[in-house]
Amino acid sequence: MSDPIPSFVLSSLLPVPHGFATRAGGVSEGAYASLNLGFSVGDLRERVEENHRRLAAAAGAALDALHTVKQVHGDRVVEAGAGEGTGALRLPEGEADALWTERPEHWVAVGTADCVPVLLVDPEGRRVAAVHSGWRGTDAHIVARAVEALVAKGSQPERLLAAVGPCIQRCCYVVSEDLGERFTTRFGPEVVVRERGDVRLDLSRAVRDTLRGAGLKAAHVEVLPHCTACDASRFFSHRRDAGRTGRHLNFVVNRF
Repeated sequence: MSDPIPSFVLSSLLPVPHGFATRAGGVSEGAYASLNLGFSVGDLRERVEENHRRLAAAAGAALDALHTVKQVHGDRVVEAGAGEGTGALRLPEGEADALWTERPEHWVAVGTADCVPVLLVDPEGRRVAAVHSGWRGTDAHIVARAVEALVAKGSQPERLLAAVGPCIQRCCYVVSEDLGERFTTRFGPEVVVRERGDVRLDLSRAVRDTLRGAGLKAAHVEVLPHCTACDASRFFSHRRDAGRTGRHLNFVVNRF
């Protein structure tokens, strides 16, 4: 019997290889079963490394061309490093929450387990970016900073394509009244829903609205509906699993 193949959620908009990984197709066990791609959550390193090898094979990309960062819930955007690969996984390239590349056949990825992943593609400039946007990053407009980084290299915002991936949706994201008020002030009342005394935050809508404000066309932004907290069979969720869970990688390959 052949080994399971990692499965991805895909966007209909993006014209290059990409994916929002699910938890299927790896070798991790227990709380991390099975495609855990996070090295800092308590899983065995050899299993996480094997999961990365499987991810690269399923993505059709070189393992040593994968670029990641140490995510810190900020608004810093970096360009993927220029060093040549050695056949092994690269170390994270500094502290940031978004990274981009224009190097052919290189790919960028961010890790999530409830936060919002965003993949950006510039088909004309042949650039790609991956963004990690938790509530702090969303509040700091990290996706707008990523758009600005691409525009600074010559991309046109109205030509960019964006996919907003699986995350904790408002059905499961109950927050404090203070945070609800903060987001209402920052993004408008549409991103906060009050139901039966609960304050629920629609992070993916706030991210979408930020992308639109940064110049992307409405038709060029796809928001995927999957809720990581609702669907335990497909997704890891930090909130649902009280912190003991795996991490997804959300990736895009610069292949045109």
